[in-house]
Amino acid sequence: MTTLKENAPKEEHAYTPGLKVKRAMTLYKTRQIPIPGEVYVKEGDIVDYDTIIARTYVSGDPEIIKVAALLGFASNPKDLPVYMLKKVGDKVSKDERIAGYSTLFGLLKKWVTSPVDGTVDTISNITGQVVIRGAPIPVAVKAYIPGKVAQILPNIGAIVATNAAFIQGIFGIGGETHGKVKIAVDSPGDELTPDQITTEDKGTVLICGSLATLEVFKKAAEVGVSCLVSGGVRYQDISTLIGEAIGVAITGQEEVGLTYIATEGFGKMRMSQRTFDLLKQFEGHLASVNGATQIRAGVMRPEIIIAHEESFDQTSDDSLAGGMIPGTYVRIIREPFFGAICKVVNLPVELQQVETRSYVRVVEVELDDGRIVTVPRANVEIIEE
Repeated sequence: MTTLKENAPKEEHAYTPGLKVKRAMTLYKTRQIPIPGEVYVKEGDIVDYDTIIARTYVSGDPEIIKVAALLGFASNPKDLPVYMLKKVGDKVSKDERIAGYSTLFGLLKKWVTSPVDGTVDTISNITGQVVIRGAPIPVAVKAYIPGKVAQILPNIGAIVATNAAFIQGIFGIGGETHGKVKIAVDSPGDELTPDQITTEDKGTVLICGSLATLEVFKKAAEVGVSCLVSGGVRYQDISTLIGEAIGVAITGQEEVGLTYIATEGFGKMRMSQRTFDLLKQFEGHLASVNGATQIRAGVMRPEIIIAHEESFDQTSDDSLAGGMIPGTYVRIIREPFFGAICKVVNLPVELQQVETRSYVRVVEVELDDGRIVTVPRANVEIIEE
């Protein structure tokens, strides 16, 4: 429902989820490995992007070998232990014999070898199968952001703190990476073209205005751009790029050659002036970026983190903790004004009926063109500055 403002009823204080676009804040990042291992830092340590925080080893992939069938006694697998040359827990090398027999003074031989390096995990005299577990796979987690270790998480990692500019996007793909911020367009409404991307953009976080097309993605990946950031992206282009339709599950694991973050939404969308100006102020600074997105339970936003040493008033950091008040900037996240950034002018107490005939709490906001419209509070999110 969108109606023009006619009256100004009583106002109230309201909470709504926030989308951060902040010049300076103290940011904490939990960095941990999936299972217990060794932590390499201590509290108070200064870390950089690539500092290894912790490392562990996860079990390798299992290889199932039908030993009884290969040796010709699949119908009587209980005899398998008799023919085994290895026992559970033994390490084996690729092509090493693990089972078999030799009869008639060596004239009749039959052997089964391991297809991988690993360890004998199970020997089953019920199925006649042997499972070889591949060599352990090392898994390490890096700091991702430069800063100081604020807290150790015994055996699994640490919490890293830094002072940084912090921008959250609406949608992204690709995982954690970093690079220098580079503004590739003159204004947030401009659209970057493939021919504007050069070899000088390799390794950068490239800010490309209102739209990143499929052609821009391909050129950026070819050049070696670390991350593309734009106001919007076409749904079909993203689906073509990753080879499947975008679902509701978490993104971030795509292997498309770069990370991507949309700050406003789908389609050609002018990047927020505040976001564009903030990125421009930090052009040339190293940024940590992550396109991982989850839009349902356990919401996860794509992010741009630019560590810096500018001081800021920490008391203002919680200014929006209580929620919306008149003057708060919000983003509309549903049609017909999807992506619009506007200012709260009134928070009516009364429930109002919307197009679905439901009665909901609403908020009156002022758009860029001066219009005052009313939208359900569930359709906006706070822009924290």
